[in-house]
Amino acid sequence: MGKTRPRVLLVEDTPPLARLYQEYLRFEEIDLEAVECGQDALDAINRDEPDAILLDLRLPDMDGLEILRWIRERDLQSEVVIITAHGSVSTAVEAMRNGAYDFLVKPFSSDRLTVTLKNALERRALKQIVVDMTPKRHGAFAGFVGSSMVMQDVYRLIERAAPSTASVFVTGESGTGKELCAEAIHTLSPRSQARLVAINCAAIPHDLLESEIFGHVKGAFTGAVSTRLGAAAQADGGTLFLDEICDMAPDLQAKLLRFVQSGVFQPVGSSEPQKVNVRFVCATNRDPLAEIDAGRFRADLYYRLHVIPIHMPPLRERDDDVVEISQQFLIQAADDEGKAFNGFDAATRELFGSYDWPGNVRELQNVVRNIAVLNDGELATADMLPAGLESSPLPKAANDTRSLAMSPSIPLVRLQPLHELEREAIEAALVACDDNVPRAAAMLEISPSTIYRKMQSWGRDDVAS
Repeated sequence: MGKTRPRVLLVEDTPPLARLYQEYLRFEEIDLEAVECGQDALDAINRDEPDAILLDLRLPDMDGLEILRWIRERDLQSEVVIITAHGSVSTAVEAMRNGAYDFLVKPFSSDRLTVTLKNALERRALKQIVVDMTPKRHGAFAGFVGSSMVMQDVYRLIERAAPSTASVFVTGESGTGKELCAEAIHTLSPRSQARLVAINCAAIPHDLLESEIFGHVKGAFTGAVSTRLGAAAQADGGTLFLDEICDMAPDLQAKLLRFVQSGVFQPVGSSEPQKVNVRFVCATNRDPLAEIDAGRFRADLYYRLHVIPIHMPPLRERDDDVVEISQQFLIQAADDEGKAFNGFDAATRELFGSYDWPGNVRELQNVVRNIAVLNDGELATADMLPAGLESSPLPKAANDTRSLAMSPSIPLVRLQPLHELEREAIEAALVACDDNVPRAAAMLEISPSTIYRKMQSWGRDDVAS
């Protein structure tokens, strides 16, 4: 089967010029479609997204920049070349800010058109290569969503750990998916036909936790009106997940250690030992070594359980996963609420990427649900976001300068989020270059279009050259 030819859409409302451009491109290896108005262009893009679009700015029914913004709001991958008879620096700036690849000022030659289009198609092909090379299998892995490198490492660890009977110790901040990790280990293990039983050691009163884990016999304590199986017996042949294990009382830790070592336990109030076959997965949002140093967690229990460690990274370290995860949450929330939402606009995606998400995936889910419940539309926009997302708080660990001061080799500094440092560098370059964007971009060794996009996200429209 031959290679598919690139699709190019020409949007030009003057028939003689449209025919001229088609003649210019007659010998190019492309499939060219021509339309005369904005609505026909939108219909053509919706029907089959082109690889490149030659877009006239002046159309009978709408401004070409409206179409360009529509394309970028939907995160389409088409490369757009603007065609205008009204060439000016301000027009070019506006087009670049909205994601145009290049622009042509009428009249232009055949060579100018073909070279520009070839470059745009080459850029589109390179972007597709990157997409094709990105691992797909782990984009949605055992309930997880996200393709970042740090999550690829987590997925590989889960795959390797799942077939074993070794205990797994999961660490990570609240809301990072520790329970989902336990579920994935169980689902991919030979024990998947038996039960996964989860106990949250922080949510159950200490005097009831032993009964929840080991069960009790009738009359063992006030209120024990019948014999009850605990999580250990229910998980026989399967997996026992002990969440927030560092919150377990020391006396119960000793009983748990005996159970982990022997597989034998006694229900509360019983003198008859019971033996089961369970696989242990534990989790905590604390530093277990610090808990051991403070005397709150037994070192011998820790080393019994800490056979395969898995650390769940916070959302702020997962690159573009926040976009993938928020999209899935939005579709699900829209379905639950009977709404039409199907995506986020570019400004909201940028804000999501720059926010630190101290509550991690759980906070993201709540924000998206808030949008779906309180608003209507197809695209979720920045003005729909709940209060509090306009700034990006520092994670506690990075903001704690006391830990930095403990090492004499590390100077005491105020750490800043990367997006703040980036903005300071760009604005400093603009000041040094008298607001000349191309010169500032050259100084920073980045593309001018990057500066235009950043300025747009900051709400700055004062630089036009």
